[in-house]
Amino acid sequence: MPHVLLIEDDTSVRDGMELVLRRHGYGVDTAATGELALALLDGPAGGRVELAVLDLMLPGMDGFEVCRRIRARTAALPIIMLTARGDDHDIVTGLEAGADDYVVKPVTAPVLEARIRAALRRAEPSAPRGPDADLAGLVIDRAGLTVTKNGVPVPLPPTELRLLLELSASPGRVLSREQLLESVWDHTFLGDSRLVDAAVGRLRAKLEDVPAKPRYVQTVRGFGYRFGPL
Repeated sequence: MPHVLLIEDDTSVRDGMELVLRRHGYGVDTAATGELALALLDGPAGGRVELAVLDLMLPGMDGFEVCRRIRARTAALPIIMLTARGDDHDIVTGLEAGADDYVVKPVTAPVLEARIRAALRRAEPSAPRGPDADLAGLVIDRAGLTVTKNGVPVPLPPTELRLLLELSASPGRVLSREQLLESVWDHTFLGDSRLVDAAVGRLRAKLEDVPAKPRYVQTVRGFGYRFGPL
């Protein structure tokens, strides 16, 4: 069964969420602080963790820093962040730190479980339609699910990789944020364009020579994004 690391300092919230996840068939490890979570990931138990649910407001090391440190260790682990408020700054900062998705507390069991299922699906190895892409030094191998730039591998978390694969499947075609939310995040329920914008920003930071002047993932103002020049 999928194994989740739940990082939450509030005992009652942590216990309730752990119970819900176990009832849905998930294995669960818990940590009350970021330091304990990172130690667990670095230890023998870390190899079984397939997804992290991370509260932003933690004692000591906050959730933003925990997210950055997890991302520095691995690009592959999906991270869903929990925030007590729908505060734009917290959400954007968390997404920029490397989170794949977010939910606002209090969160219902069906919403949390649906977000976890969607994140785990994004982490599954499957290549969307379309040919391989080779554009100005950027090579996307759709069968091997690898990306290189000027011959150097570019490790991407599952969400960013799927976003790049979706955009590059039809070079020059403009995809709206809503289309990308549905195809990449499976958000047919609670779509949020900030997820798309943050993931695009992270992609540009890794792929573009000058992120402010992108060559690969381009903005079409008022419509969405496209891959490559028209």
